[in-house]
Amino acid sequence: MTNIKLLNKISPIGLAQLDAQKYTAGESVENAEAIMVRSAAMHDMTFEPSLKAIARCGAGVNNIPVDRCAEEGIVVFNTPGANANGVKELTIAALLLASRNITGGIAWANSLTENVAKSVEAGKSKFGGCEIKGKTLGVIGLGAIGGMVANAAYNLGMNVIGCDPYITIDAAWSLSRAIKKASNYSDIFKEADYITLHVPATAETKNMICAESIASMKDGVKIINLSRADLVNAADMKAALESGKVSTYVTDFPTEETINVPNIITMPHLGASTEESEDNCAVMAAHQIVDFLENGNIKNSVNFPTVVLPRTGDTRLCIMHKNIPNMLSHISGTLSADNINIENMLNRSKGDFAYTVVDTNAKVDDKIVDEIRAMEGIIRVIVIA
Repeated sequence: MTNIKLLNKISPIGLAQLDAQKYTAGESVENAEAIMVRSAAMHDMTFEPSLKAIARCGAGVNNIPVDRCAEEGIVVFNTPGANANGVKELTIAALLLASRNITGGIAWANSLTENVAKSVEAGKSKFGGCEIKGKTLGVIGLGAIGGMVANAAYNLGMNVIGCDPYITIDAAWSLSRAIKKASNYSDIFKEADYITLHVPATAETKNMICAESIASMKDGVKIINLSRADLVNAADMKAALESGKVSTYVTDFPTEETINVPNIITMPHLGASTEESEDNCAVMAAHQIVDFLENGNIKNSVNFPTVVLPRTGDTRLCIMHKNIPNMLSHISGTLSADNINIENMLNRSKGDFAYTVVDTNAKVDDKIVDEIRAMEGIIRVIVIA
C-alpha cells in the first residue's frame, strides 16, 4: 500500500479518486510517499525520505517550501483553475460591494430597533452607490481566474481592459475579443474605474499597489484584491483612502492593518471556499499524485517541468536533476554501458531543475540505479516497474 498523508481536511470526493486497494490516506500515516494539503504551514516541517510529492489543493503555494522541495527531489503540484469559478463569482460580488455600500447598509439596518420601515426609508440615501455598467474594469492577470472575471464583467456591461505579460495561448483563446489589451500595468492604472488583481505573490508583484502606482490612477478608483495581501502596501492604501484617491478597497486577506478601517471591506479568505471549489481542487490533486506515483508523469508542478509521456516499456526511470550540460548523455551512456536499450525518453527543464523520463523493456537493477544516482547533478531516481 502507498501512504498519503493529509495535512488538512480534504474533500471526500477527492479522496475517493484514490484506489483503496492501492492507497491509504490519513492524517496519522507514516512513511508517506505523498502529501495532500490545503493551508497547513509546511516551511518548518522535516520531510521523510519516502516523500516524493506534495499536492496543494489550490493555486497558491506560499505555505510550502517549494525551493527546498526541489532540492530534495519532491515534486510540488498545485491545482490551477480548479477553484477559478468560485473566485470569479466572489470577484463579481466584490465589484458590487465596492460600488454599493451594501455592508454599511446592512450594519445600519441591523442597528435599528423601532419604526424600522420608516427609518429605512428616511435613512437609506446615506448608502447610495453607483452601477458597474458602463464603467471600466482593469484586470491585472488574465490566467484561469482573471480571464473568467474579464469575460463575466464584460457580459455585465463593463468596459474591460486587461494586462498579463505571461499570458498563455490557452488563456488568450478563452478571452472575449471585446477585452482590450493593455501593454503594461500603467495603462490600466490610468484608464480603470475599478482594478482587480489576479496574480501570484512574488518578489515582482509584492507591493505592486503602492503610493507610486496609486498616484497614477483615477481619483476615486475602487481596488479589489482576492489574490494575496502582499500585492498591496497597506499603509499606502490607507493613506489613499483617507485622501479619497481610492474610494473603496475590497480584500480577501484581512490583516491587523486592514481590519476596521473605513472604506476597506475585508472578507475572511472566502475566494475558494465553496463546496464545488474544494471538490474540484481535491479531485485534481488526487489525479496528479496518482499519475506521478504510478507513471512518473508531472503536470501542474510549480518546481519541476511538465513531463507527460505514455508508457512504452516495462520499466520507467524518473530522474530529477539539475539543469546542467551533458546530463542526458551521461544517463544514456550509463544505460548503454549496461546493454540497456532506451525505448523512449523525454527531458524537460524548469529554471535550475530538470526531469528526465526513460522507458526501457530491460530490467534495471539496483547497481545501475546507484550509478545514475552517483552522477553529479542527480537529485533523485525513481524506478516504476
